[in-house]
Amino acid sequence: MNHLPEPARVVRLPDGTHVYADQMPVTFQSGPQVVHQHIHQAPPDRTVQRLALGSGIGAGAVAAGVYFGPLLVGALTAIAANIAMLAFLALILAWGVHTVVKSTGSSEGATAVKNARRLARRSRR
Repeated sequence: MNHLPEPARVVRLPDGTHVYADQMPVTFQSGPQVVHQHIHQAPPDRTVQRLALGSGIGAGAVAAGVYFGPLLVGALTAIAANIAMLAFLALILAWGVHTVVKSTGSSEGATAVKNARRLARRSRR
């Protein structure tokens, strides 16, 4: 690695600007100054990936999160839509059965219901 050039040193001036050390004015070249710059920033939608990589989980977990996260949301949405549709269908069928039974019922059915209620009251007492 001795054949590589020395990395350029970047220093921070008192006014807050950053310059290369070899381009500084003579008045500022007093001593070495270590500057840690973190210019890069991950996009805001990569929070899960940054957390996974930061905690040492690894690339497999990141890939699984990227792939299976939206897949899971889509599957749960489809399941919820199917359940809602089945509930709506059951409601319509129950209403239809109720309407048919109510319209085809006779006075004998109403009398039977009254008798059943009386028997239920007597058995509770």
